[in-house]
Amino acid sequence: MVLEVPLYRLQCGANSYDWGKVGSDSAAARFAAATNFQIEEDKPYAELWMGTHPSNPSKDVSTNRPLLNILQTNQSLLSLSVTEKYGPNLPFLFKVLSIRKALSIQAHPDKTLAERLHAQDPKNYPDANHKPEMAIAVSEFDGFCGFRPLEETVSFLKTVPPLRRLVGEDESDAFISAVSGKETSTNESDIQSNKSALRSLYGKLMSASNDTITTCSQELLDLATSHPGSLPATNSGQVSSKTLSELILRLNSQFPNDIGLFNTFLLNYVRLQPGEAMFLRANEPHAYLSGDIMECMASSDNVVRAGFTPKFKDVKNLIGMLTYNYASPKEQKMIPTPFRGTKHSILYDPPIDEFSVLKTELRGEEWEVVPGIEGPSISIVERGRGWIEVGPKREELREGWVYFVGATAEVKLVAEGGDGLVVYRAFCEVEK
Repeated sequence: MVLEVPLYRLQCGANSYDWGKVGSDSAAARFAAATNFQIEEDKPYAELWMGTHPSNPSKDVSTNRPLLNILQTNQSLLSLSVTEKYGPNLPFLFKVLSIRKALSIQAHPDKTLAERLHAQDPKNYPDANHKPEMAIAVSEFDGFCGFRPLEETVSFLKTVPPLRRLVGEDESDAFISAVSGKETSTNESDIQSNKSALRSLYGKLMSASNDTITTCSQELLDLATSHPGSLPATNSGQVSSKTLSELILRLNSQFPNDIGLFNTFLLNYVRLQPGEAMFLRANEPHAYLSGDIMECMASSDNVVRAGFTPKFKDVKNLIGMLTYNYASPKEQKMIPTPFRGTKHSILYDPPIDEFSVLKTELRGEEWEVVPGIEGPSISIVERGRGWIEVGPKREELREGWVYFVGATAEVKLVAEGGDGLVVYRAFCEVEK
């Protein structure tokens, strides 16, 4: 009896959303086109999905058989421990995002809230799972992530009249008074008091009337255009007033007079260089603004939106669900670590169970043997070409090619040519 080698090349679909990069400028589209996919050069392509999620499931290239069907037929590909914990499905969804314009101001629900939202409104909340996620920059990237340190929010309320006008004089003064002297306190009572004040402020901002938003947006644009140096620098001076002014003008050109514009003053503005990563917990506000990223998340498509979007907005649930944690953006960033004695592979390991991501980078004719992982994985070639070997099976690697690797399989990656090889690999492994 010949045992099947647990290595399957996948065909993965690209989703077209307005915020995606257009035509071949989109990495998501180019990677999809590496298999049976035709790019329309005037169409935006936002995401490449790799996994078993029913909204865009991956298939085996050679047989057109859905990956989910393959896994349900052979549970050993997932491993007993993963199957016992998550069932006969991949617990993660792996994506490539190509971002031309801002995604919505959003947060993802925890499991309890996801179950309630799905039961109440399955059209807008299509499943009952949570969606913590991790973003790894492939190109230069920027976005919003979590609430700013309170002292920065106070500074904006004191120096940006349109913001103060939007939330109201009384609310501005109440927030400043409530957090004054306690902005960096580690006392639990102070932290809870600060969070309560932040929730009140953010709720006031997100509930502003359309007329007020329009008026204050025009005042803010005038300020950013005529006095770009009037906005305070943030992140200990790492983000200049000029950069913030340019950001405001860019965002307004994409979504004129939108409440998302004023999130600039309450949410951290984060910039990532290629290889840098950040982790987004459930119930934390964020928005991706531009760039190409590898994104991995729990297998869910639940998003609570409230700005920068023509889609369904759920301001009430967004305000109610957030943790209102506040911190420097550097606390959102993840530091990769070496992986199990390998020379060329690093691990992005977020503090959740459903997924981690490996990045293997080879130069010239280098090669790497990655020890067996006790769970399923999906690999994508981000750059270069070469070979992948699992047992006696040796398959070609080219940019955009995607492979599923079953549990416990040792993997050898070999670079070919001067461009080297960069492979990202999402996996799930249940800790014993």
